[in-house]
Amino acid sequence: MWSVTLVLVFLSCGILAWRRRNRNKDEPPPLPGALPLIGHIHLLLGNSSQLWNTIKTMCYQTLNAGGVTSGYIGPRTLYLVTDPDNCLKIANICLQKDSFYKFLKPWLGEGLLTGDLQIWKVHRKLLNPAFNQTILDGFIDVHNRQARRLVKDLQVEVDKGPFDHFTYILLNVLETTCLTVMAVDFSDESLLNSEYVHAAEDMLEYIMERFQKPWLHSDVVFNWSSLKRMQDECLKILHNMSNTVLKKRKAEYLYNKQCKETEDTIKGPKLQTFMDLLLELAIEKGAFNDREIRDHVDTILIGGHDTSASVLMYTMLLVGSYHEVQENIYEELDNVFGNEDRDVTKQDLSQLVYLEAVLKESMRIYPIAPIIARKLHQDIKLRNCTLTKGRTCFLAAYGVHRHPMWGPDVEEFKPERWLDFETLPKCPAAFAGFGMGRRFCIGKTYAMMAMKTTLAHVFRRYRVSGSHLSMVTKMEIMLKPVSGHHVAIEIRKNKT
Repeated sequence: MWSVTLVLVFLSCGILAWRRRNRNKDEPPPLPGALPLIGHIHLLLGNSSQLWNTIKTMCYQTLNAGGVTSGYIGPRTLYLVTDPDNCLKIANICLQKDSFYKFLKPWLGEGLLTGDLQIWKVHRKLLNPAFNQTILDGFIDVHNRQARRLVKDLQVEVDKGPFDHFTYILLNVLETTCLTVMAVDFSDESLLNSEYVHAAEDMLEYIMERFQKPWLHSDVVFNWSSLKRMQDECLKILHNMSNTVLKKRKAEYLYNKQCKETEDTIKGPKLQTFMDLLLELAIEKGAFNDREIRDHVDTILIGGHDTSASVLMYTMLLVGSYHEVQENIYEELDNVFGNEDRDVTKQDLSQLVYLEAVLKESMRIYPIAPIIARKLHQDIKLRNCTLTKGRTCFLAAYGVHRHPMWGPDVEEFKPERWLDFETLPKCPAAFAGFGMGRRFCIGKTYAMMAMKTTLAHVFRRYRVSGSHLSMVTKMEIMLKPVSGHHVAIEIRKNKT
């Protein structure tokens, strides 16, 4: 007993001495609650809902401390940043994702979300053309068809009370992503799609569990764990989806290549989708191998469907919680479409200003990626402190979205704030709904087009009711609902 006590005492003293030696004089203030030896590890334990409550508390503590704090996981020092200007500086200087993202690499490999900096720089430049406006405009018909399909699927829930609209939205957006970005039709593959959605949800849960258990951070320990075995089962399903997409599209590409001259002569040049560009770069120029293609397919599949579906879910719930907001949306839709049940055009999208404000405000209140982790490759001098090279820095979108620069009504859901540019925060990173700095989401414009089109159809057809205040959320890489997010719908009567 005495020997164990002595070991713990010496170990604690050693860690404290190590911290003092490695602590610069200009270090940010520490977060409260650290314990000897383990630091803040105990605050990260518990289920994913408890973890999210802890993260929110830390964000507010950091805001009150001036926007930057430090924390400890054992001997490891971490930083938490909620000041928008500081976040922007760090995000633009330090583009390397932190080592915590290695937990995602068995799934997403070197895709744009998790790829090492040098790989990301090359691949991002190659893939940017797939998301130019001309190509995105070509997807508008698909977005309309899929939005109408969602409206039809929701019909069975009319006047039946609260239901989980997220389940409908997830499958619909996954199908839309496959039809547009991947140019493959999985609309009738209900079993494959459903398996993929459930496996993706389980995978995010397992990754978060690994993060919360520091002893599983070591690959040696993790490889012997039951969590690794469960993760491998999910990976079989997830990679089966991306491999199926790749196999199908590669065969089509090679077949179409044989008929290219005739097709170009008869039909004119065809717009390249993300998948077309990937295959062309891989087959014609050798820029990607099959594994790298699959990494990008996996990244776009999860990024394209889960994030957009979550935003749509939160937006419908928030709109259902605020009657005046919902009526403002309908008034704008009525001004643009009248009583016509026509498709949304790209010209219509530019007129749906209030609907876009609602989407942005929903993403501000419920940021889908509330935390971004970067590796500091150099010392970063901020206004009131200096961050030390080699450490992990967490950029907290949740905290940024609650910074005082948003005004005294920062906690309120108020879409009107987006209609007056004079009152909006001047810092570009004050809104981090699509990431921060140079490594922002490649699909930002695509997502906004798709979501606005979907909601235009939904809110023209249905009146939604719900209460976001009863919702319980959790942290599983992305911000996810646990309960209380259900809505009810009724048919909206046209004006006469």
